[in-house]
Amino acid sequence: MEPEIAFSVADNDFAMVPSGARRRGLILDTIGGARETLDLLFYDFADDQSGVAVRDALIAAARRGVAVRLVIDGFGLRDMADAETFFAPLREAGASGFAFNASLGRRYLIRNHQKILIADGATAIIGGANIADDYLGDEDGCWRDLWLRVEGDCVVALGDYYDAIYEWMGDKKARLRKLADLVARASTTSGPLQWQFSAPWPRHTPWPSGLIRDLWSAKEVDLVAAYFSPSAAMLRRLERVAKDGGRVNLLTPAKSDNDTTIAAARHNYHQLLEAGVEIHEYEKTKMHTKLVIVDDAVHIGSSNFDFRSLFLNLEVMLRIHDEKAAQLMRDWVRTELADSRAITPELHARRDTLWQRTLWAISNFLVTSMDYTVSRRLNLPLGSDD
Repeated sequence: MEPEIAFSVADNDFAMVPSGARRRGLILDTIGGARETLDLLFYDFADDQSGVAVRDALIAAARRGVAVRLVIDGFGLRDMADAETFFAPLREAGASGFAFNASLGRRYLIRNHQKILIADGATAIIGGANIADDYLGDEDGCWRDLWLRVEGDCVVALGDYYDAIYEWMGDKKARLRKLADLVARASTTSGPLQWQFSAPWPRHTPWPSGLIRDLWSAKEVDLVAAYFSPSAAMLRRLERVAKDGGRVNLLTPAKSDNDTTIAAARHNYHQLLEAGVEIHEYEKTKMHTKLVIVDDAVHIGSSNFDFRSLFLNLEVMLRIHDEKAAQLMRDWVRTELADSRAITPELHARRDTLWQRTLWAISNFLVTSMDYTVSRRLNLPLGSDD
């Protein structure tokens, strides 16, 4: 089992958890150790063995007097056989919560894609992994992903954000402008630790805006993206770093439960390779990791590097500006490359048939314009990998 990767920044302690089994132990231990409050916000919560274990841990916490709040995205509950019955014992134990955007309306296409757990206002978990067996295990076929455990004063700001977003989510008449303003106020742009959020409003996109600021002067970029289909402006920024003599390394999946997202990423490979960007595809198992390292700044959290995450979803990212932390993360990315395949210009040229280009373009359109569930149902074929 892989060890945690621990470091400290500005009197806050962090541990990066790449092992699914360790993530399962971490969340159960954190819930079991809570004494006053537990606040959870996740995209997906399954009714499998891991989901039952987490639900039952929350029930036990509520019964011992812990105030438990839980929000799950409405789309993330659709795979459950009966969500109402599954969560009924948790409500009976005194917990509160709801499904986000469960009803039709103007807000229907907005997805809560955040993954947040806060215990007693002092310990937090953020990252990309959901609550399900294939995110909380290391067997063949499980998702390769990351969580970050955060302990220290910076958790207070995340707790304030949770309080505000929970209130907004509970108001069925809440306006999108209020959500955008809330996200903008909660995001920070100074100091070694910055919470940066995104929401569906063009005026306020703090997380991608913060990343773009870092990329303007970047010399070294490592980007690990489960879904890679960004805007043209973001692509140009990455290309410019490479063309100006910087090093850009992109790691995307070769395996997924949604091959359309892989095809969408390949739609952008040609221009990136021409600019000098290094590209690898992770082959060991399905990859769901979200991590960007720009020089000495680390961006880690729930956001994919696609149009929906950057401009439509609710996302949470933590920017950590620290040379040691960045190097630890960069060293970890290097170990991931050992289980990856380099996408050379020659390999991409062999794949780049007219038929494949057409599929890649269609896939990119679907991924950038529609909900994940639509592209997953279509699941367009990848074709040959040789």
